[in-house]
Amino acid sequence: MVSDNDLCLKEIGHRITERRKQLGLTQEALAEKGDMTTQFVSYAEAGKRAMRPENLLKISSALGVSADYLLTGDVIDKDLLLLSRKLEKLTPSQLQHIENIIDECLLLFHSN
Repeated sequence: MVSDNDLCLKEIGHRITERRKQLGLTQEALAEKGDMTTQFVSYAEAGKRAMRPENLLKISSALGVSADYLLTGDVIDKDLLLLSRKLEKLTPSQLQHIENIIDECLLLFHSN
């Protein structure tokens, strides 16, 4: 029987894997970026063991998301702040394109 703890670890692992793939990183690249071992990343993605808080913070930082997101899947203010910092690096023209994309996505998602 699968315990709630095991299910939670699997969900965290799934979010780590999905975010790593979104960023186009291999497990090795993520491990290097977060100052972790590849084995640690592999175990974390498989949900094989719980992480110490400092390791959760390392992996969330390397993935550019909050620890809350990895733990719960919820987007919090820190995640929005991280996104805002990325947007600040764009030119006004690039920012307008991103805004148009977001508007189109909102229309698409709300039409379903």
